[in-house]
Amino acid sequence: MKRVTTCLSLLACLVFGGASLQAQQLSLFTQYRENATVINPASMESDFLAFGQNITFGGSYRAQWVGLDNAPTTQTLRGSYVNSGGSGVSIMTGGYLINDQTGPTGFTGAYGRIAGVLSPNPEESGFVVGLSAGAVNFRVDASQIRLREEGDVVGTADQSQFFPDLGLGLYYYSMVGRNDNMFYAGLSVPQVFGLDLTFQNEAGEYQTKRVQHYYGMLGFYAFFNNDSFLEPSLWVKYTEGAPFNADFNLRYYTPVNFWVGAGGSTAGTAHLETGVVLGDVSGFDNTFRIGYGFDYSFSSFGPTAGSTHEINLTMSLYR
Repeated sequence: MKRVTTCLSLLACLVFGGASLQAQQLSLFTQYRENATVINPASMESDFLAFGQNITFGGSYRAQWVGLDNAPTTQTLRGSYVNSGGSGVSIMTGGYLINDQTGPTGFTGAYGRIAGVLSPNPEESGFVVGLSAGAVNFRVDASQIRLREEGDVVGTADQSQFFPDLGLGLYYYSMVGRNDNMFYAGLSVPQVFGLDLTFQNEAGEYQTKRVQHYYGMLGFYAFFNNDSFLEPSLWVKYTEGAPFNADFNLRYYTPVNFWVGAGGSTAGTAHLETGVVLGDVSGFDNTFRIGYGFDYSFSSFGPTAGSTHEINLTMSLYR
């Protein structure tokens, strides 16, 4: 099997996967809580946990390693609905679209999700079991590949394959303390199927393997009497063949619908975030949230690749 050995292809392998290399393959996020339902199909939206709003629509755009040609970019669109008025077993539904591009490789997926919330009162606590299902298209753009050997199979033609995809998740949340503080925790495998992707034509074949990713989350909302709150959170990620990674975050939501946050990870990155909420969350009216996240890597690789920027737009309702 012939291989593409350019620097650009190596970068793609680090993010997307390669024939003999396994690494972080799913999309990364700076503001993980905004895309929690993408990572864990059983996850509750932060709007529901913090403000009781049971309908959420959102989108995000992430540009990683800005300044590097053909660096990764990720776009998501998502929606969620929680039937918070029920008891026993309530239903949560939703879905999302995701597009990720890294140099010559990329994938686009469309997913629906459904979850059961086991609780006598979903607004106070619940144990959630969630499932996401959809299809994902993996692709290779031959025009962006420079070859060491003429006639290499990957460079002869564009390649594209569709595969079914499935995600599983568990989630628990509960009010604690006199101020109705909220605790949450979850475990998930966003893509249960481990796939061996083979792109082939008359000249030969190119293979890349997609492996399972495992996520864990833990967080707490500490509410204050002035309508502000503090949210410490922890996200952990594990992928076979890649280092274990943990993200630590702390966000403070002020009484004037403005928040700031900071965090770091065991991968040697530091991140900052800020945003504003437009609307009256205390009255359960419709609200619109704009968030911005910034990442910078202090590892030996990160600073030379550039910084990372992420924009999130979210609309939340109570019905």
